[in-house]
Amino acid sequence: MIFCVVTDSTVKDVKSLPDCDIAVFGFNGLGEVDFESELKGVTDKFEDATRLSKSAKCGVLCGCKTRSRGVLRKSVSVADKGKLLGISDMNHVVDGEDYKSGAGLGVYSVGGYKIGLCIENDLHFPDGFKALSLCGCNVIVAFLEEIKNTLPALLIRAYSYLYGIPVIMCAGNMAYYSEITGEIASSSQPTALFDVDPRNHYRVVTVRTKGMYNELSEDY
Repeated sequence: MIFCVVTDSTVKDVKSLPDCDIAVFGFNGLGEVDFESELKGVTDKFEDATRLSKSAKCGVLCGCKTRSRGVLRKSVSVADKGKLLGISDMNHVVDGEDYKSGAGLGVYSVGGYKIGLCIENDLHFPDGFKALSLCGCNVIVAFLEEIKNTLPALLIRAYSYLYGIPVIMCAGNMAYYSEITGEIASSSQPTALFDVDPRNHYRVVTVRTKGMYNELSEDY
């Protein structure tokens, strides 16, 4: 499964993509998208991503900022082979940020694979990664507007190892790939290709705990 991570180009500027299953664009891929302008046909940014997915015959995931009636969100659009599958929003908004939180986890079937989404602040909340793993996602793709320190790379490495799921991350001008073994690869090139092996490895884990006694009296 080949991922192509594009960090410095807009969707409109890209005329062709390397042979890949899924192309990932950062937040500059679509820029800011106004839903009202899209519906009125004034802009066609989502259509640009959809057309690229059709011409390249692959999935296209684009980070973007979406605006709806003055409400701003950090989002990701998902297209596959000429169809817009949906748009998911960041779920966690930190105090002082001018964004509105979304709701629900972004899970999409792209090219026959189940892809989970992590958007910006959601990276700091491990419950989302655990839930996406339990949902049976083959890969999680994370989107960050910029990279300020080494913490995001450390987090995806830990999540991949703990929850047994590969993570692709587009963070500013950097691309990352974290394997379930804890190994991590990174690239500062404008376009990076990662060959991901979406393996499903399970282990039996037993726990001893108090409670749930099966011989309680009837009048308990």
